[in-house]
Amino acid sequence: MWLQAPPARAFAGASVVLALLLSNALAFAGQDPPPTGASEQPAARPALDLDTLVITPTRAEERVFDAPVSIAVITAEEMQERMYRTTPQVLRDVPGIFVQETSVGHGSPYIRGFTGQQNLFLVDGIRLNNSVLRPGPNQYWNTVDPFTIERLEVVKGPSSVLYGSDAIGGTVQAFTRSPYADRERGYGGLLLYRVASAEESHIGRGELSLNLGADTAVLFGLTAKHFGNVHAGGDTGDQPYTGYDDMAGDVKIEHFLDDRLRLVVAHQSVDQEDVPRTHSTIFAKSFEGTTVGSDLRREFDQERRLTYAQLHGADLDGGIDAFSLSVSWQEQEEVEDRVRGNGTRDLQGLDVGTLGLLAGAGSQTSIGYLSYGVEFYRDEVDSFRDRFANQTPVDDIQGPVGDDATYDLLGVYLQDEIPVNERLDLTLGTRFDYAEVDAKSVRDPVTDERIRVREDWSTVVGSARFLYRLSPDRWALFGGVSQGFRAPNLADMTRFDSAASDEFEIPATDLDPEHYLQYELGVRLREERFSAEAAVFFTDISDMIQRFPTGNVNAQGEREITKANVGDGYAYGFELGAAYRLARRVEVFGSLAWLRSEVDTFPTSDPVAEQEPLDREMPTMAQAGLRWDSASGDLWAETLVSWADDADRLSTRDMNDTQRIPPGGTPSWFTWDVRGGKRIHEGLWATLAIENLLDEDDRVHGSGHNRPGTNAVLSLSYSF
Repeated sequence: MWLQAPPARAFAGASVVLALLLSNALAFAGQDPPPTGASEQPAARPALDLDTLVITPTRAEERVFDAPVSIAVITAEEMQERMYRTTPQVLRDVPGIFVQETSVGHGSPYIRGFTGQQNLFLVDGIRLNNSVLRPGPNQYWNTVDPFTIERLEVVKGPSSVLYGSDAIGGTVQAFTRSPYADRERGYGGLLLYRVASAEESHIGRGELSLNLGADTAVLFGLTAKHFGNVHAGGDTGDQPYTGYDDMAGDVKIEHFLDDRLRLVVAHQSVDQEDVPRTHSTIFAKSFEGTTVGSDLRREFDQERRLTYAQLHGADLDGGIDAFSLSVSWQEQEEVEDRVRGNGTRDLQGLDVGTLGLLAGAGSQTSIGYLSYGVEFYRDEVDSFRDRFANQTPVDDIQGPVGDDATYDLLGVYLQDEIPVNERLDLTLGTRFDYAEVDAKSVRDPVTDERIRVREDWSTVVGSARFLYRLSPDRWALFGGVSQGFRAPNLADMTRFDSAASDEFEIPATDLDPEHYLQYELGVRLREERFSAEAAVFFTDISDMIQRFPTGNVNAQGEREITKANVGDGYAYGFELGAAYRLARRVEVFGSLAWLRSEVDTFPTSDPVAEQEPLDREMPTMAQAGLRWDSASGDLWAETLVSWADDADRLSTRDMNDTQRIPPGGTPSWFTWDVRGGKRIHEGLWATLAIENLLDEDDRVHGSGHNRPGTNAVLSLSYSF
């Protein structure tokens, strides 16, 4: 098989095909468009489309140009052309975001300096975040199948007024695919296959959309993924024990009660098997001086199931113009199977069931457009740990987090969008949130006995934002002040588990919410040929929950750590994205992002605070690309270069994470990708890419493995 050929042969074969595609593209690019209907020929797909409609920034539909916050949108078309293999990877080309991967199956975006618990992910308006999300990078965003997503909306900065706890670095919302069956035929569908050489991966997706009468339609989907060992560039080469398997299924039914009322019922399921954390095992490969782990095996099984029913109303009469009601049940299960170097086996895991009840509405009033609603989530958590020494199981009081636990989150919000005049819009909002944790079985780190942890918190936050049109539909300023908060969760208060390299975390039962205040100022430019968005921001950090060492070492030789609200500090930076149309179908585009941060930490068990960068602070990153689209829309080609500076601003925890971060920091990297696509037949597209054309041996900062070397990626999709 082509995938099993040596990388040089696979690269050569893909190069020939891509060269033919690009030469064909260049030949067409040099020709004038056909004289008949030339004015109707489509321009290139814009790399920065400020006319795209979005919902997440204000909960009301508006153009990106009119949003009072920094926003990015990634459509299904873009995802298919870039051929991202996971949902976190979809975000890697957004300015101000870098995606850390502890393993191939675990991706965690850093948005404006924050990751894990401090970023919020929504699926069709429903929180993916729950009370077991731990600090730092984690695997949960990878349980959303990217091939079910119609578009991703990314709001950068705090959005706690509209979305509550965790919406600090950013809020990302996935809108999943809906039925699309042809009215006349009554059916439609999609078949997709993606194969990649350096990833040794195969991905298949099948969809079927059916009309069940004039007002009802259903979409069925199934995705299967297989990842082999990742072959890195340069001297690193094959990275053993990095592959895993993934299966996902989904169904969505839409029924129109009338022209204004729509009922949606959906189910999603993702099952990941044997995802390895290679960096902590003996199979890891040292990169620029990183240490190799001692575990003989460390694997995760991860499952997520979401079922929901939603009723949406739009263009209504009376005092309510639009509304949305939602009831959901989401289950997330994880099991870790770890065999340490001394032969001791730990089998631990947790099950989380989350009930979600949401009610939101919008009303046009004399004082502006009001968005208001109430949200309630309840987690039910079971956690276990079985330690096997000489095959004799020993039951423990809890697993990774407290056992027999519940976690409630209640929020009420109100926002007013006020058109002050033709140029100025003000958006004012406030939210009340209440959180309560009750964990009935927690191990006391001092007495080693079972204790119960009960606590509750309430918080009020607000935001004030503006959009000022310097020149209507051309220039606009946006910005404002937004508060963010995060209530302590079960992972903060009751975690009893390994953390970073050679660290073990113990419960911290006396914590308060984190508070953030971000100031932002941005500008958007929308011309016939040129579009751009730039923003600067400053985030004030108060009471951030930080890990710090206790000075003790456990029986496994791991440093013991705990948590407290000791992190006061700041993060600031800027982001720039721009695109310029050189000709009707040729566009050049690029981006630049820079970040600096300082926050109080306790690097030792002594009560002496120091200011250090946030863990895994984003290095300066930039991209530049060139894209061409044919006049007929049947052919396109693109080249993209990406660069990251040395990630050498390290916290003490970064320096201690020797299995993932090299001494002195992660080296800078530069990659060059070339890709293109062609419509072979009606409904049939072929897309081919050569990623990392120079076969660079590099690693994204904080990741547990190196990225693929020269990687030929082929995708075939057929729509019917």
